[in-house]
Amino acid sequence: MFTKGPAVSSRFALFSLIALTLVLLSLYTDILDEPRRQLSVIAKPFYQVTDWPGKLNEWRKDTFVSHGTLAEENQRLETELLIHQRKLQQMAALAAENARLRQLLNATELLEDDVLVAELIGVSPNPLSHTVVLNRGSEDGVYEGQPVLDAQGLVGQVTEVGPDSARVLLVSDPSHALPVQVNRNGVRSIAEGTGDLHQLKLRHVSNTTDIREGDLLVSSGLGQRFPAGYPVAVVEKVVRDPGQPFAEIIVKPMAELDRVRNVLLVFDAPVVDQ
Repeated sequence: MFTKGPAVSSRFALFSLIALTLVLLSLYTDILDEPRRQLSVIAKPFYQVTDWPGKLNEWRKDTFVSHGTLAEENQRLETELLIHQRKLQQMAALAAENARLRQLLNATELLEDDVLVAELIGVSPNPLSHTVVLNRGSEDGVYEGQPVLDAQGLVGQVTEVGPDSARVLLVSDPSHALPVQVNRNGVRSIAEGTGDLHQLKLRHVSNTTDIREGDLLVSSGLGQRFPAGYPVAVVEKVVRDPGQPFAEIIVKPMAELDRVRNVLLVFDAPVVDQ
């Protein structure tokens, strides 16, 4: 034991000296820089591998949180889009209704008779019966036989009256007939309904009668049902067959019978006693 003691102490002293030397070299020289760099290059992949679980967890959190956030944002934007689209549709409908009401207002300025604005609230489900229901009745002074117009022309006449509603027979109904005259030359005829909202026909017009495509037909005032001068239809087609006594004349109603919403109920001008 006494022989080993000095040897161990010597070795320990040697190792200590070497360690101190390496420390001093690392502090005051760059001799160990290159080995350290090489060791860091070799160790870098191992550091990256050990760091993957943490990075994977962070990526998972960011990805799923972002996906959920985007889904919520997308749903919110779709809801807002639907709301704005509905508002735009309402605005478009209101603008169209205002335009129709302005046309009615302009039409009233051309009429000498008193008028009452009414709104269509019902349409007959029977395709063979062209009738509509208005939101005005006897409480508003509406009466049977009263003329009904829109901004373009004659719509029809009142056939039934209730306290707060009235039924109107359209000029296109097969049972409806209306005395008319050609605005250009005064030629008279009868415009009959055909069951087609876009077509009327003239009855018993001679082949030699001066009537042309594009002629405007107005109410003649005969029969004392409709006042004279209201636009009724425009001549669309004139067919003259030499073998037939009468021409075939198809006319198109001026009123927008398939889309009318607001109409005018026309009252006769009051008679002034003299």
